[in-house]
Amino acid sequence: MRDIHPDVRAALGLARELRHRIADVRERADEIVARRPSPSGLVIPEVDATGRLRDLYLAPGTCARFDSRELAAEIMAAIGESTEDARRQYTIAMNDPHNLPRPLSEVMRERRAGNASDQQVPNFGKAEQ
Repeated sequence: MRDIHPDVRAALGLARELRHRIADVRERADEIVARRPSPSGLVIPEVDATGRLRDLYLAPGTCARFDSRELAAEIMAAIGESTEDARRQYTIAMNDPHNLPRPLSEVMRERRAGNASDQQVPNFGKAEQ
């Protein structure tokens, strides 16, 4: 079986590194949830980082206290506040300097340097010149 060229090996490693980084970003984003109450405090939605409504809490008696338009306004105000809070949390989490990975160019240089020292470039069956 023929050896894999060091540049191909480095590129495969880089692709693996990117998959891990993407998974890490998705995990951080999935952990973001915002719960901001409505102006009356009787409605509390749960919104994720993508702006999806995950849950909605209505305090007992809320539907009896408001007519349909007022209740819709309370729900929409609470969802709007929660969406803005989730967006703020997302921005903070994704721009945190402690979560920034090393530049890919640096990772690639390390992989090339590590492979160059212990392996000879395969000639893929070509005659030596």
